[in-house]
Amino acid sequence: MAEADPSAPWGVGPVLITGASGFLGAALVDVFRKAGFPVRIMVRSTSPRTNLVWTDVEVVEGDMRDRDAVAAALQGQRYLVHAAADYRLWAPDMEEIVRTNRDGTLIMMEEALRAGIERIVYTSSVATIKPHDDGTPADESRPLTPGTAIGAYKRSKVVAERVVEEMAARNGLPVVIVNPSTPIGPRDVKPTPTGRIILEAALGRMPAFVDTGLNLAHVDDVAAGHLLALRKGRTGERYILGGENVLLSQMLADIAGLIGRKPPTVNLPRAAVYPIAYLSEQIARVTGKAPFATIDGIRMSRYRMFFTDAKARAELGYTARPYREGLSDAIAWFRQAGLIR
Repeated sequence: MAEADPSAPWGVGPVLITGASGFLGAALVDVFRKAGFPVRIMVRSTSPRTNLVWTDVEVVEGDMRDRDAVAAALQGQRYLVHAAADYRLWAPDMEEIVRTNRDGTLIMMEEALRAGIERIVYTSSVATIKPHDDGTPADESRPLTPGTAIGAYKRSKVVAERVVEEMAARNGLPVVIVNPSTPIGPRDVKPTPTGRIILEAALGRMPAFVDTGLNLAHVDDVAAGHLLALRKGRTGERYILGGENVLLSQMLADIAGLIGRKPPTVNLPRAAVYPIAYLSEQIARVTGKAPFATIDGIRMSRYRMFFTDAKARAELGYTARPYREGLSDAIAWFRQAGLIR
């Protein structure tokens, strides 16, 4: 991890980190604390407190859609790392995901400008980048439009990223945009959709798979990439923070190897999974619990979500460890949390 250089243009200073109770957010707090930054976090009153273990971090309560709370949280800060987001592939009201991520981001950026924040790192996602049909790793030059994004979550991240880009161009917003791929590792409290795959596979509940792939990166490396973006990123630019491109079948085989199970060998045709996803969503509407399989998720799986982080490596000095270390750390954390026995 890079050490702080107080003489650098973007040296140590007070930083507000949003989303800190979550998976990536907690890793961000660790990275910035260890680099010497005084850290303040803004969390909702209803956010889980499992990851809030620090004694030297200032905690303020507030929702990113509450303008007064955002303004208060930004007072006295030099930097902002905005990682809070509604990361769900399904909700009873899918448009709620779009409203939360779009409107919350707009309010955060407007209040950051008003507060005179010197430097912002905005956490977007590779969900805003169009994958290649043939599985060739895609880069930052392939932005999606809201109309071509599959599902409410992707669309929400696209429209939120456009808000940030437009404010950078129109209002001089001092922002660097990072596009994490799929983080894996410890402290995945909810867990995230990918964390659920790891957990279910570790428990032997994924006997089959579809032909798709993901770019997987250790969450701590993605967090370290945010600090590099603050220090070295070009204002208004986007940087993919990724890791290894991995087929889902390989990921499940590696999880099985770490657990001591036999890997799944059944490759399901996508058409066979749609009825399962439809039924899962209908059950979710009754129970209120998120479905494991969603129609949007199956639609996304038509593409291998492969990306290249070459730009971040060249311009920021970003690096990522082998993705299997992220799998191992995720499984160890789930075990410690009592979710795997």
